[in-house]
Amino acid sequence: MGRVKQLRFCGLGGQGLVLGGVILGHAAIHDGKYVAGSDSYGVRVRGGFALSDVVISDEPIVYPHVMEADILVPMAQEAYEDHIESVAPGAFVIFDDQMVESRPRDNVKQVGIPATSSAIKELNQQQAANIVMLGALVAVTGIVSRESLEKAVEQNVGERFREMNLEAVKIGFRLGEERWRLLEEQLDRS
Repeated sequence: MGRVKQLRFCGLGGQGLVLGGVILGHAAIHDGKYVAGSDSYGVRVRGGFALSDVVISDEPIVYPHVMEADILVPMAQEAYEDHIESVAPGAFVIFDDQMVESRPRDNVKQVGIPATSSAIKELNQQQAANIVMLGALVAVTGIVSRESLEKAVEQNVGERFREMNLEAVKIGFRLGEERWRLLEEQLDRS
């Protein structure tokens, strides 16, 4: 990785964004990285805004907050609109394509992942969309290893939901690889 990576999950309360940030942070620790994280959410338990920031580095972290996201993962349209203009040049935006309609932005790579629809269709569980997105995020960016992500899911998800969430990682990884290949083919043609 070589430098600090700043990642922001954003969306609505109830989408599991804070858990996603925690799992990603633990996966980075398993990979021997330094990690800082923070989250915030609105006063409403479900449906208000939610944000989870994760900073990952090979070196000790000097400033533990996201200043300009290298990776943005919006799970709701309002979150996309609120944060798309503040990403770093060359950033990745990995969004839930059922919940977010993207718009072109120079010097930003955007990949739509059918996280919510796949969680419903393949797992019969909409609440697993956050973990599907984590799998896709790792497939597209390589920010942590797949093995560390799976280990972090095992450690941070209750036994009752563990197998379903490990399956969600596999689904997300498959979707991320498929969508990234399509994006690369499109970029090669242009």
